[in-house]
Amino acid sequence: MLKEFREFVLRGNVADMAVGIIIGGAFGAIVNTLVSDVLMPPLGLLIGGIDFSNFYLVLKEGSAPGPYAALADAKAVGAVTVNYGIFLNALISFMIMAFAVFMLIKSLTSMRGKPEPPAPAPAVKECPYCCSTIPLKASRCPECTSQLEK
Repeated sequence: MLKEFREFVLRGNVADMAVGIIIGGAFGAIVNTLVSDVLMPPLGLLIGGIDFSNFYLVLKEGSAPGPYAALADAKAVGAVTVNYGIFLNALISFMIMAFAVFMLIKSLTSMRGKPEPPAPAPAVKECPYCCSTIPLKASRCPECTSQLEK
């Protein structure tokens, strides 16, 4: 069983997938910090200095009554919240990551080049009786006058 597992792990596609997952995780961390630390603060400043990660809706107050200054305060007292600001950050992160993957795939396919177009269908065929070349749609050979099958 250990031998089978080793063969499975050492197959090329499994190792490639592992490398892709590790690089993808690192890329995800970069995109998340880009969104939360670079894009969202100026956007929050434009709409009045608001931190998007603190956008939430209180469904049920905790042990201390609200309003709460920040999401961390609401969670500290056990309030039940819908954290739509964190969701907004995640949504923007996803869109940036999806766009980056799209651009990567697009560049890889353009580097590969266009496939050659298929060869056109032959316009002629050979007469099975006299071996002369005749049009594909011909029903009778012009050389030997044999009736041709369609």
